[in-house]
Amino acid sequence: MKATECRLRPAEASDLESIHAIERAAFPDPWSMAAFREMLSREHGWITVAAGPDGAILGYSVAWTVGDESEIANLAVSEHARGGGVGGLLLDEALRAVTAGGARSAYLEVRESNVAGQHLYASRRFEVVGRRRAYYDHPLEDALVLRRSL
Repeated sequence: MKATECRLRPAEASDLESIHAIERAAFPDPWSMAAFREMLSREHGWITVAAGPDGAILGYSVAWTVGDESEIANLAVSEHARGGGVGGLLLDEALRAVTAGGARSAYLEVRESNVAGQHLYASRRFEVVGRRRAYYDHPLEDALVLRRSL
């Protein structure tokens, strides 16, 4: 699926099952459904979905802002939609949202083994600023902490 074939929009409660299915397929330690529900009601938080021409959810991003800092907390694309730019589209929208929300910098963590994710983030000018040892479980792995000025 190409990014040009999808539409970005704010997530709705009716999207949560699809979001959670993508989450479970993409991550060995997935967020709970309750965590996604909570994000929908967060004042300075955003869940954005990429929907295909048929309305099916292809991916999502989660971001929030506290003061002038933001976190891109989660981003995933369904397996069949990867490689077409959907992840970049979602990341760009998350960065737009947090900037509009007053953020001056954005942070995120990425698994050390997630080379594709690291390339995506580097393409949006994120730089490695730290490491969280043994941050991820299943498998146990370090997280790279990335930052970008907005």
